[in-house]
Amino acid sequence: MDRTTQLTARRTARTGPAPAADVYEPAEPAEPAEPTGPAGSLRARAAGVLESNWTGTSTVPSRGLYPHQWSWDSAFIAIGLRRLSPSRAQTELETLLAAQWGDGRIPHIVFNPSVPLDAYFPSPDFWRSSAAGRAAGAPRTVQTSGIVQPPVHALAAWLVHRADPGLSRARGFLARVYPKLAAWHRYLLHRRDLGGGGLASVVHPWEQGMDNSPCWDAPLSRVAPAPARSFRRADLAHGAAGDRPTDLDYQRYVRLAAEYRDRSYGDEASGGFAVEDPAFNALLIASEHALARIARELGATGTARRTRAERLTAVLVDRLWDPAEGMFLCRDVYGAGRSGRLLPERSVSGLVPLLLPDLPRSVTRALVRTACGPRFGLGGPARLVPSYDLTGASFDRHRYWRGPAWFNTAWLLERGLRRHGERARADALRADFLRTAAASGFAEYVDPYTGAARGAAGFGWTAALTLDLLHHDGSDHSTHHSSDRGGNRG
Repeated sequence: MDRTTQLTARRTARTGPAPAADVYEPAEPAEPAEPTGPAGSLRARAAGVLESNWTGTSTVPSRGLYPHQWSWDSAFIAIGLRRLSPSRAQTELETLLAAQWGDGRIPHIVFNPSVPLDAYFPSPDFWRSSAAGRAAGAPRTVQTSGIVQPPVHALAAWLVHRADPGLSRARGFLARVYPKLAAWHRYLLHRRDLGGGGLASVVHPWEQGMDNSPCWDAPLSRVAPAPARSFRRADLAHGAAGDRPTDLDYQRYVRLAAEYRDRSYGDEASGGFAVEDPAFNALLIASEHALARIARELGATGTARRTRAERLTAVLVDRLWDPAEGMFLCRDVYGAGRSGRLLPERSVSGLVPLLLPDLPRSVTRALVRTACGPRFGLGGPARLVPSYDLTGASFDRHRYWRGPAWFNTAWLLERGLRRHGERARADALRADFLRTAAASGFAEYVDPYTGAARGAAGFGWTAALTLDLLHHDGSDHSTHHSSDRGGNRG
């Protein structure tokens, strides 16, 4: 146990036990037992990855391919860091939130000025955040991108607080981050409701996090590619071309990002790409539940946020649920003559809403059937859960988000299964996660059939979420189906 963990454990002992668990996090002992044997070795290896990726104020996803701070990576990394050092987990989130824009958005990249411009593309000189984003309140002293990533942050903040409530209260952690997180959610719920139905839209595939998913193929086909010679990809220096997006896809990504930048990052007039994604909105809802818990911790009732989360869950089902497919689908806001339409592609994003506590029972049963059926193979031929339908025409077991299995989505589905009483399936997924993470060297993603490592090695959120799942065997997760109205998990 490191010195920080020892100190925070003693603070927790002085301040008494943690408050009653919420719908997102079970009650835990103040100082959990250290894993021993193979589990202890895996814990040490995972901790070593996070230590090597630590910059002093934040954690990079990987030293080579991703040398800056990424938004949803840092949220997942903080969730794992709380198992090693709650104070460092708080710092991870605080560093990210320090780069928040005046309009509330949390940028998807916070650039490290000591990293050479040619180490990553698009680099700060492409985004020009402090100039192009001035009207939207971009910070002047730090360079960022202008797009966003999935809103896992409030959920992460609540879990980090729960790891050591005494330390969190002593530092005023929640009191400082709550206004920033509330502003972030206001931005998404108001500025990004481009479809007018109450859900947030993403305006670039990179915002959803599953960058190269086949779900984006149809909306992206409307985007004119940027000239091939107008930029140089840096990602191909760190991975096989067959694992990465194609040049044509990248040309469209660059065109879309440049047009958004040239509109001063304004959301009022979209560039023709706007998609309501189930995972993005499910994480927003989960974080609304977490904000309700944070509000209660700070002395408010949290009732309005809890009610909003329940309302958004109903909207998610109404707009994105497809009972015939047994899963949620993306909505192309500007498709079908700008009247909007559901996209037929089936990705892991459509299973992530299983995380939510207030889904109708018929929906949760159908999601479990779909996850365990031939399309996603959970408990069958697939390791973890593939990022895309195994039977789909666009399935590619190696190419980025078009088939490979990712550890963050496995972590989300493990929690969703456990939440809804699928303990045996959750236990099996947890075991597969830990075996695959260990065997792959904490890979960025893996072949969904063999578990062979793909992408970057020593990946931050893979190591972090390994630590989280090693911490307990899952037996302390509640299976309450209610939200935190008298309920007990969040």
